[in-house]
Amino acid sequence: MPQLPAPAYPADVRARLDADAKEVIARYPGSRSALLPLLHLVQSEEGYVSRTGMAFCAEALDLTTAEVTAVATFYSMYRRKPSGDYQVGVCTNTLCAVMGGDAIFDTLKEHLGVGNNETTDDGKVTLEHIECNAACDFAPVVMVNWEFFDNQTPESATQLVDDLIAGRTVEPTRGAPLCSYKETARILAGFPDERPGAVEATGGAGPASLIGLKLAKGEALPKARVVSPRDGQPEAGQREDAPSHDAQPHDAQVHDPSPTERLSSHDAPQQTSASDPEHPAGPAAEEGE
Repeated sequence: MPQLPAPAYPADVRARLDADAKEVIARYPGSRSALLPLLHLVQSEEGYVSRTGMAFCAEALDLTTAEVTAVATFYSMYRRKPSGDYQVGVCTNTLCAVMGGDAIFDTLKEHLGVGNNETTDDGKVTLEHIECNAACDFAPVVMVNWEFFDNQTPESATQLVDDLIAGRTVEPTRGAPLCSYKETARILAGFPDERPGAVEATGGAGPASLIGLKLAKGEALPKARVVSPRDGQPEAGQREDAPSHDAQPHDAQVHDPSPTERLSSHDAPQQTSASDPEHPAGPAAEEGE
């Protein structure tokens, strides 16, 4: 059955959105180019892109609602139904998946009692699996309102969502301090983040992301940490007297890296064919065998 026309925004909300929309549209030589930030703007009002929000965008940009809907349904950052204060996205793309992302996602689904793209009853957390966040060197990665939480485990991710629900302060591994999803949407619409120190805290790429660049420039790298396999035997090419992460000399000073110095989770033994006797690697079988 055809839907009734979308309800209008209350007068005060409409006046505020009109003023913000004019500011956004003025940045572009063609008004329809402002559609993406306008969708973020209406999302900052309701926490998702409602039919009312799409009608507003269409009117502000002289587009049809069909044109606006086509864009709003194409990009996954635009929510189509009410969602939580915190969008918890678990990367389940190839590298994060094999490094533990699938296990994290399954654990959070059971712990929160929700499925993919569903929200907890208290309206705090929406859980979703997401595609690559271009942070493979920190896999497995969880994002909350598009801020990075690197090198996660099922246990750390469970603690993370518990802290969010309880209202405790959580700090991303790198990037700006966490804010609500509506506040994040307004920033994505192009409005400044006015929280003290937020802009300065955004920082840059993590050390693991810059190793290739340093090598290309011929810059010296810090001494690599060597990790022995699970059976304690040195890998091929590793000196037997090389210190391992599992056995530090008693008088060694172990440096606990700060959040901006964290190494990749690739430095930890994983359940792979090289380290897990139950899943040995072997030659590929001929077709039909």
